[in-house]
Amino acid sequence: MSSIASPGLWAITVAVLVVLLTADFAVTRRPHEVRMREAVGWSLFYLALPAAFGVLVWQVYGPRPAVEFLTGYVVEKSLSVDNLFVFMLLLGAFAVPAALAQRVLLYGIAGALALRAVFIALGAAVLHSGAWAFLLFGAVLLGTAGKVLRDAARGGEHTVDVANLRSVRLVRWLLPVTAEYHGAALTVRHAGRRALTPLALVVVAVFMTDIVFAVDSVPAVYGVTEDPYLVFATNAFALLGLRALYFVLRNVLDRLRHLDYGLAVILAFIGGKLILHWGHKQWPDAVPDVPTALSLAVIAGVLVTVTVTSLIANRRSGRTGPPDPGSPGRGGSAVTGSSPAGRPDRV
Repeated sequence: MSSIASPGLWAITVAVLVVLLTADFAVTRRPHEVRMREAVGWSLFYLALPAAFGVLVWQVYGPRPAVEFLTGYVVEKSLSVDNLFVFMLLLGAFAVPAALAQRVLLYGIAGALALRAVFIALGAAVLHSGAWAFLLFGAVLLGTAGKVLRDAARGGEHTVDVANLRSVRLVRWLLPVTAEYHGAALTVRHAGRRALTPLALVVVAVFMTDIVFAVDSVPAVYGVTEDPYLVFATNAFALLGLRALYFVLRNVLDRLRHLDYGLAVILAFIGGKLILHWGHKQWPDAVPDVPTALSLAVIAGVLVTVTVTSLIANRRSGRTGPPDPGSPGRGGSAVTGSSPAGRPDRV
């Protein structure tokens, strides 16, 4: 499995990521509520970065890796939009102050980058062991697509049970937790001993959701490209813009009522593509291999379709304004419980 990246390129990429994350932490050092203008500005910046990177890859390495990167980025970005909906529920369940929301998301992004690096390395090792890995990844994505589709058909219900989160219960068992937030601090001295703040609990919950998301997203991108460097780059660029994108989309996520159907189709398509790729490796003359350009067209077409159908459905139902904070979200989402906690039961 060849890669366009040399050790030097890997080092430069990691260094740039560290600089960008450091800049983000500097921006969020003083907690403040993010306004739309600021969020849009950062979102445009983080959209310009992968576009410039794609042009650079095209010029230096040719069109094929550039198209693979662009396709993988679109896949990751589409999956991350659905992830934002879960983050929105988490922040609501923890009653995170608006001024601290971007710091929570940034901790989650930093943790997600580290986790994706581990999962990408494991995925590369599995693929290197033999073509059977494409069958494994394909089966994982088809299974995930089926679950997403079933949940969407049942109403796409997302719930956050703040009383029954394993990760949060474990953290509370290990250390005491204060009843209120203390700015951006994760720990404080309370009653003569070190205690966690609710901010630490929500960071743990977001970090645990990152593990669940990585299980789906990394095999999906490996369905587009076998280059570990490009897989990492697509994940990194998609995650870096997640914080700003959250504040741009938080009032419109609820309107994307058909997004889950689109994600199910995309995951099923890539899962089928991986299985065909395995067959192509075994019987190259009998089984076709799906071109990356076709994958990009299909994925883009699905996303456009579900966006248009969501807008039409919203217009017919009269949903024109942003959802009420306490009302059920897309497909009947809900937040249960009264104290800071985190994601659904498996977290």
